[in-house]
Parts: sequence; C-alpha cells; structure tokens
Amino acid sequence: MNTFLDSFGFMASNPGLLLGKTGSHLLLSATAFALAAVIAVPLGIWLGHLGRGGFIAVSVSNVGRALPSLALIAIFLGLLGIGFANVLVALTIIAVPPMLTNAYLAIEQVDRDLVRAARGMGLTSRQILFRVELPLALPVLFTGIRIAVVYVISSATLAAVAGGGGLGDIIINQVSYGLSGVIAAALWVAALALIADALCGGLRTFLTPRGVRHLRTEDAARN
Repeated sequence: MNTFLDSFGFMASNPGLLLGKTGSHLLLSATAFALAAVIAVPLGIWLGHLGRGGFIAVSVSNVGRALPSLALIAIFLGLLGIGFANVLVALTIIAVPPMLTNAYLAIEQVDRDLVRAARGMGLTSRQILFRVELPLALPVLFTGIRIAVVYVISSATLAAVAGGGGLGDIIINQVSYGLSGVIAAALWVAALALIADALCGGLRTFLTPRGVRHLRTEDAARN
C-alpha cells in the first residue's frame, strides 16, 4: 500500500520525465492507430457494403487475437531491427483486426429493408453508403475504434524492449526508477487509455445522427 501511495509522490516529483515519455508514447500510439485505421476502416466498410468478405474479416480478427504483441515485436526485430519502425509495424497489425471486423459488421448488419427502400427511391450505391449505411453503422464502427485505441496505448509499453521509447522505458527499468516509478508509469498508461476511450466515446456521440441515437436509446429501453 505504501508503494502504491509512493507512486503518486513519484508523479509529483518527476512531471517532466513522465510528460516527456508520454509524448513519445502517444506519438507511437497515434501513428500506429492512424495507419491501421487507414487500412482497416475503408476496407471493412467496402466489404460490408458489398455484403461479401465476412470470412476475411472474421479470419483477420481471429489471427490478430492469436498473435501476442510481444511476439510480433520479436518477429520484426529480425526484419526491421531495434527502434521505432519495428514497434510501429507490430502495433499497426494489432490495431487492424478490431477495426476491420467492426467496420465490416457495422455496415453488413444495417437493416436491408432500409437499403432496399433507399435504392427504390433512386439513391445510387455511393449515396446509400454515405446517407443510409454509414450513419446507422457509426455506433458499432466506433466500438472497434475504441477497442483498437485501448489495445495500442496499452501495448505501446512494450516498445521499450525494442528501443521504441515511451512510458515502457520506466516500467521495465525498476532499477533506475524504483517500484514506485514502475507503478506510476503503469497508472499513467491506464489513465491515457481511459482518456482516449472517453474521447472516442464522445466523438461517436457527436458524429452519430440524433435520430440514430434516439432509436438506439429506445431499443435499449425496450430490451
């Protein structure tokens, strides 16, 4: 208990250290997340819109869950060496499965009657995607994004073992920073993940059309 309380003392005594490590931690996490989002979200939306590729989306998700982040970093050590690029590729691979799967399911599970009605009104395939499917799919789509954000921020601590920097440098270096420093950095990472998750939740609420939010609230109340 004393060590846990000492961790807050470490935070108060070393704000510059923690903020500096946080900057590199967030840079790595944000870069990996952005790369994964560019790959996974458009692909998942496109496959869901076509109503095909479910096997691909599910397989990618299963493979992603089966690959430990530390194992990926070890694999890429031989290809990319020690440093930022190694960990970036590993974190990007970790972030792709939840976003790809949820993007696919979000679009694919939109009520087909609504899609047929929109098509009957003369909307093009592109208009159906952006005016009907995407607004209805946003809540499920953002679930995958939130999962990926938490995965990446928490897994970025492993960057320290491959020379990638970040808060993991403190977590693995108990000799230099003491157990209180290790706990402080771990709490810092947990706080970052929670804050990022909350921001994603707020962004989801902001982007989801009011009618869709109202409909989901009514469905939740009935269930």
